[in-house]
Amino acid sequence: MKILFLGDIVGNPGREVFAKHVPAMRRNGEADVVIANAENAAGGSGITESVARELFSFGCDVITLGDHVWDKREVYPFLNSAPNVVRPANFASEAPGRGMCVVDVNGVRVAVVALMGRTFMKYLLNCPFRTLDSVLGDLTGAGIIVVDMHAEATSEKVAMGWYADGRVSAVLGTHTHIQTADAQILPGGTAYITDAGMTGPYDSVIGQTKERIIERYLTGLPNKFEVASGKAMLCGVVLDVDEATGRARSIVRVQKD
Repeated sequence: MKILFLGDIVGNPGREVFAKHVPAMRRNGEADVVIANAENAAGGSGITESVARELFSFGCDVITLGDHVWDKREVYPFLNSAPNVVRPANFASEAPGRGMCVVDVNGVRVAVVALMGRTFMKYLLNCPFRTLDSVLGDLTGAGIIVVDMHAEATSEKVAMGWYADGRVSAVLGTHTHIQTADAQILPGGTAYITDAGMTGPYDSVIGQTKERIIERYLTGLPNKFEVASGKAMLCGVVLDVDEATGRARSIVRVQKD
């Protein structure tokens, strides 16, 4: 099975480049299932029901979220009702939404789990490592398991890769918006990359207008971020996973403008 996993979709430019490439990749057999982190898809911060439905209409099967999940309060009821929108599982159980989902792809059950790192993050979170143990204990019958590890610290992502090796099909990092060059298959058969990259405008600072970010660094004063315009790129990875064993056979980085 071929799984297309896309890094953080940022604003309208990210959604447009998603719509440009994903339907064609599905038609061409490059992807049997599409998973996308879309926590910045609505105006560069958060997600709304209409944006989620737009991404689903262009071929997304599962949406994962991260630290911007609560930025748009109007999405909370949708998180409770949308089975294929997944927020980090290590938020408190009382938080809206769910931390994992299972989709059927040609008779194969594919589980998607979202986790968020705790290092340099603003939220009080449960331990992502122990949360993974708990989630895996609840999963039965899933042949393929993909984990979105949404974290700031590369060390925390790498540690999760080694911790989960042999127990999941892939640990794929998001959040830092810069695609890393360490895509690999770990010894236990788990595909890993520290960051899948960003699906959004690259004439920018991680998707935001560069002048505003530079001004903030120069002055130390807060200002309002603004999604950049211009050329956008779709970034992520394509996994080839053995349906019988759940082990990854390959992981290939993707960049399309």
